[in-house]
Amino acid sequence: MTADSLMLAAIAFIGALIFGVTGFGSALVTIPLATHLVPLKFALALFAVIDLCCALSVGLENPKNAVKGEWTRLVPMILVGTALGVTALVNLPRAAGMFLLGAFIASYALYGFLRRTQLRVIDARWAWLAGLCGGITGTMFGAGGPPYAIYLSQRGLTKEQFRATMGLATICSISIRVTVFFITGLLLDWAVWMTMLVALPAALFGLFVARRIYRRVSRETVLRAVTVILLLSGSSLILRAING
Repeated sequence: MTADSLMLAAIAFIGALIFGVTGFGSALVTIPLATHLVPLKFALALFAVIDLCCALSVGLENPKNAVKGEWTRLVPMILVGTALGVTALVNLPRAAGMFLLGAFIASYALYGFLRRTQLRVIDARWAWLAGLCGGITGTMFGAGGPPYAIYLSQRGLTKEQFRATMGLATICSISIRVTVFFITGLLLDWAVWMTMLVALPAALFGLFVARRIYRRVSRETVLRAVTVILLLSGSSLILRAING
């Protein structure tokens, strides 16, 4: 067991802890941190499977609370976005991918800092753009959740409806991503699965801890803390891409 494997396991624990408490956002932390240890494509493949396991565990807790009309609007464009994203992933140079990942993370972090507490209810047709963007960013950067979260957070859903709908959308998105990664060969790397043996148990333990503390910790407090981490991670990746 290498030091990198242990570090990736620790990152998986943190990501699952965040996902277990907030319902999204794990990849925004895990992928930037993991790319300091392994190539972007390796990190995407590894955490795609881990995120799918976490999404299934959390998303199927209360599926009856999901708003069917919302996630069925998202899914078709997730498919389109995934196809576009995998094309870019296969052909995009590593430095450019790292820069775009960092810019995406930092931009979302700034959005988290600047967003208003009260948001107006937006038109349901924005689901098409949210699904497309989530499919693209999910495949390229392992972070499809933010576009869905931004859209659903402005649809006037209750906390329970938001979490359940996000869960089903995330399951659909990651399932498609895992399938595509198998087809393109990213998940045919034996090293990914060997690392999974260490990282997945850590992630499952993270979900266990998250369920323990979910009712004791303010969700807004957690999201604000994650936002700080995202901004630091995104800025770090941008600097690494620029400095080569």
